[in-house]
Amino acid sequence: MEEERRIEEEQPAPEEEEEDAKKGKKVKYKEYAKVVEQLEKAKADSEHWKNEYYKAYADMQNLRRALEEESRSAIRYRAEGFLSGLLPSLDAFHMALENPAPTKEAQAYQIGFTYIYNQIVNALVDEGLKEITPKVGEAYDLKFMQAVDAVEDESVSPNTITKVYAKGYQLHDRLIRPAMVQVSKKPAPVEEKKEEPVEEETNNNNEESTISNQA
Repeated sequence: MEEERRIEEEQPAPEEEEEDAKKGKKVKYKEYAKVVEQLEKAKADSEHWKNEYYKAYADMQNLRRALEEESRSAIRYRAEGFLSGLLPSLDAFHMALENPAPTKEAQAYQIGFTYIYNQIVNALVDEGLKEITPKVGEAYDLKFMQAVDAVEDESVSPNTITKVYAKGYQLHDRLIRPAMVQVSKKPAPVEEKKEEPVEEETNNNNEESTISNQA
């Protein structure tokens, strides 16, 4: 009887079994700590790879925008090399058309060359070409001009354009060649030479010598 009573006392009550079932199976602390550590590591790995994904996505977007900008720039300025090689011919046209034709025959040729020159310039303007045409008397602009010579001139203020050698050109907002100009500069001050009283000292010495000889 006593043994049966002891066995009944050792067996858990139905309420305790139900409560244990709700709580789950009991585990050791070391196993629990290991599971928690693995969970934290998994969370850290997840955050790491999430950040790596965002970085890779941002790099891809930046690369795509850079390639698109490079492509737009290449299309926008595709005529730059062609224009650089064409500038000497445009300069020759410009200088030839500036001079008056001496004969009627030359005038007829000049009219034809003017027509051709305007056609070329209009075609280049359609590609985004802009002429830089400074005038004599205007102020010198360092952004779009290059001073190849400077002359002293008191009639105008310094850094005034006194002569234009060649036009400048830019493609859209990119400078292809600055305009070549001559500018004025302030005359250098003239230094006045001071006369030294050499003759007077010489005369005084001669008078002293004459007096001493007479004595």
